[in-house]
Amino acid sequence: MSAPTTVRLPDGVTVAGHGTTVLSGAALNWLRRLDRTVAELALGWGATEHQFPPLVPAADLDRMGYFTAFPHLVTMPATLPADEAEVQRFVDGYALRADGAVPVTRLAPMRHALTPAACYPVYAMLREHRADRPTLVTTVATCYRREERFEPLRRQWAFTMREIVCVGSAAEVREFLDSGRTAVDSLRERLGIAGPWAAATDPFFRPQDSGAHLMQQLDPVKHEALAGTLAIASVNLHHDHFGAAFDLGRGDATAHTGCVAFGLERWLAVVAERWGPDPLRWPDPREDGDD
Repeated sequence: MSAPTTVRLPDGVTVAGHGTTVLSGAALNWLRRLDRTVAELALGWGATEHQFPPLVPAADLDRMGYFTAFPHLVTMPATLPADEAEVQRFVDGYALRADGAVPVTRLAPMRHALTPAACYPVYAMLREHRADRPTLVTTVATCYRREERFEPLRRQWAFTMREIVCVGSAAEVREFLDSGRTAVDSLRERLGIAGPWAAATDPFFRPQDSGAHLMQQLDPVKHEALAGTLAIASVNLHHDHFGAAFDLGRGDATAHTGCVAFGLERWLAVVAERWGPDPLRWPDPREDGDD
């Protein structure tokens, strides 16, 4: 894995470790205001806001096909076996390695992963849900993806994602995604961030061998809002993939789903590029500027 790229960071942002940053002061306040702007947009559309734990059951990710599509990105919480003798053996032989690695010979079975996308717990929560109208949910989460390289704010192992999810008919989800795209453009205009939309594909493992990757190329379902070459938001059409996986229904049919996703640290990065490193000089993400 390559080392993080050296970039000029906004005031109040420091690199904490491999693939992570610490936010403080005005930079943190600005990111929180951005998050509330998106959350309040979702609430205005009729979404309910949820806060989920960072652990996602492996069984749920398996239903989604995550472990075969994105095994290279997954981060799992590791624990020692629940066996006193095994824990004592670990204590007796413990010495942190020179490279910072913990010397572990045995681990307990890993039945959870750290959430790789804020929307994933939503589909599991709605398992076997039947609705006669669209269901909208918004949530924010620290997400974990172990990629090949890290760059502060732009590509991190741990990063903050706000998502708005729609569960409904195919037509309802497409209408929702159109509204989401318009909302992203309005926010970009307010913050002075120009850039196009571009069709994109998810970062599949061995994409040349992935049928899902080929299908996304033939029928683009992911479109990203770009600032330069950096994607800061995306609209994602899942068709009935999650509906079938978790038995979600819209009327008598399997529900379709879609989501609008915002990578919050990435917005902070591009606003700093546009307006300079002092967050106090940045435009307010909230349209009325009120707290």
